[in-house]
Amino acid sequence: MTELTHPFTPDWVSPPGDTILDLLEERDWTQAQLSERLGYTTKHISQLINGKAPIHEETALKLERVLGSTAGFWLNREAQYRAQLAKMEEQDRLEDWNPWLDELPVKDIMQQGVIPKRRIDAKNKPGIVRDMLHFFGVASPDDWRTFYVGMECAFRRTREAQSNVGAISVWIRQGEIISERLDCPKYNKWKFEKAVRQIRTLTELDPQEFRPAMEKLCREAGVVFVLVPSIPRAHVSGMARWLNPHKAMIQLSLYGKQNDRFWFTFFHEAAHILLHDKKDIFLDEWDGGVKLPSQQEEEADLWAREFLIPPQYDAELPRLKSKHAVVEFAKRLGIHPGIVVGRLQHEQLIKPTWMNALKVSLTDLRSREQATGNRQQ
Repeated sequence: MTELTHPFTPDWVSPPGDTILDLLEERDWTQAQLSERLGYTTKHISQLINGKAPIHEETALKLERVLGSTAGFWLNREAQYRAQLAKMEEQDRLEDWNPWLDELPVKDIMQQGVIPKRRIDAKNKPGIVRDMLHFFGVASPDDWRTFYVGMECAFRRTREAQSNVGAISVWIRQGEIISERLDCPKYNKWKFEKAVRQIRTLTELDPQEFRPAMEKLCREAGVVFVLVPSIPRAHVSGMARWLNPHKAMIQLSLYGKQNDRFWFTFFHEAAHILLHDKKDIFLDEWDGGVKLPSQQEEEADLWAREFLIPPQYDAELPRLKSKHAVVEFAKRLGIHPGIVVGRLQHEQLIKPTWMNALKVSLTDLRSREQATGNRQQ
């Protein structure tokens, strides 16, 4: 007799009808005889055997009475068949979606440990597509385009013709994944304003000291602060957005590696959170290209510039021609001297090569973030 009690775990697609046919052969029954015993038409029996008609609860009970085993066996047999069939159909779909990988920086994110490393060839591409869908949390490339490429319409970008949307979407998603694991209270503007003032005093500290303090202060005010290593061709230095009406996020890429850029970018993004609409996504890109005119970006720039070095000190800036003068000036303002150097260079009050020794490289902070990000994936 055909064994009906062992779990059915085939490595091929076999409909429950194969088991029915085996049992008919053992009993020397025809499909017509089975149809009479089950009370179905011969057409329905044919469809049942070919896998075109599913086994429902009622059919499973009838098969139990007529052919033996249990209704649970027949339902499990049906479920396993459908699951295996869906798996094979999914494989076909994944192969059809292989061209989507051309829109994404696959090698770069493999290098970062976001998805497992493997050769990008015909054999592996369907698996890579599956990994990328799982990473983005979408069901298909079309859904990715609807959500992430569609999100581009909401970007308030600072540069024109600079960035690759696929690379940007990877960078954005990495920030989303980190933020999803972080709980925080509802956004409180007063608390965030207070947090930003406290964070300004942290600019004089080493990166290992200021980062956890920044994260804590922001989170307590309802703002998630995350660092995500830059993705080649994303050309993104920072982003400010609202994840929902009660939770904001500031995401930085550490582009530039110098603390003057880091702090200006942070306060620029903080200005977007404090000053501008919750519906907007502010994406700040690297230097270069044609700068897009934007009142909101100009407001954020001005806010950050004046917050770090208030206007009443502007007249002193042209007189800062030595490292000692810059250090003393920064000490009076309670900020890191590298920020002052960055301002002087930006306004062409000193040459770009002058006093760079007063800046601090954030390479160690980048390395730590990258290692942390790899472990979190």
